[in-house]
Parts: sequence; C-alpha cells; structure tokens
Amino acid sequence: MDTDIAEARRAERSRLLLARQEPDSASHARWSRAITRQLTAYFTESRPSLLGFYWPHRREYDPMPVVAQIIAQGGRAALPVILGRGKPLEYRRWYSGIAMTVGRYSFDIPHPAEGPAIVPDVLLVPLLGFDQDGYRLGYGGGYFDRTLAAYPVRPKAIGVGFEIGRLETIHPQTHDIPMDMIVTELGISAVR
Repeated sequence: MDTDIAEARRAERSRLLLARQEPDSASHARWSRAITRQLTAYFTESRPSLLGFYWPHRREYDPMPVVAQIIAQGGRAALPVILGRGKPLEYRRWYSGIAMTVGRYSFDIPHPAEGPAIVPDVLLVPLLGFDQDGYRLGYGGGYFDRTLAAYPVRPKAIGVGFEIGRLETIHPQTHDIPMDMIVTELGISAVR
C-alpha cells in the first residue's frame, strides 16, 4: 500500500473514532433505533437462516435487537472469532446463555467459547467509515476483508454504521472488498 494512502487511512480512522464519541447518548440511541427499524424491515422481506453479526464496542451500532428478532423467527446467529493476526475470522453459533470468552487476539470482544466453524448466509459488518461504492474503513486489521475473500460462496455483506462515518472515498486497495449494502440511520443503500 502506498505510504501516503496508508497514513491518510490511519488518520481517518483516528478522526472517525473521535467523531463517534461526540454525539450525546440521546442522539446515539435515536440513530440506533433508526438502524434497527431499517434492518428489521429488510429482514422481514429477506430473512437469513444464519446471520453473522458482531459484538459492539467503541460506540458501534448494537445489532442485538435485530439478532433477537431473527432468532425469535426461527433463524440462527453466529459471532466471529479472531483466530490470529492475518487470518480470516471463524464464525461460531451464538444464542442467549452460550458460554463466552475473549481470546488472545480478540481486543477484549467476547465470542462463543467453543463450537464448530459455520458459514453465515448474511453478515452484519460494523463500519467505522464507508464510501458510496460500499468500501468500508474498519480498525485496520483486515479481518472482514480476509474472511469474505476466503469463502467459496460469499455471504451477503451488510455494512452497518452511522452517517458520521460517510466519506468521499476510503481510498480502497486491492484487498478491500465492498459491502453489498450499507445501512445507516438515514436508510439502506444497495451497492452491488
């Protein structure tokens, strides 16, 4: 990666992390409710049988209300496990009450303590930043891109985040994989 682009992306990550801390709790809750409404309406029409989601941290949108709805309607859910730096994520089945742990590479984000690897048909992917072409800027580990690239049949990837993360471009690189859809408090954008 070009050094200038790498530095620009690093600076943008820092700026966006700070920007996500600025909104008051009421605004964050209002935006989150709007995203939940968008996803709930979408999944009413297109229900996944196995939804891969993420455990929220750093004031990300919390997808648990949507996950609860999918499970209540007979679907299943899975959380990612970081197996090591430079490796794709492994998804494991999640349900309320399952034993959770944090691993060596997990950034203190909980995941199911055990279980076989499974492949979701839809992934909710957190967005720190994103552009109109569906490319996402995450925290810089490349885990979601690596995971999507590793699947022989790619799950539908739905990027979820707040409008404060919208960028003109993330300066995508050859390893970056665009989302199929972007969902924010303002609506759903089909990308591909």
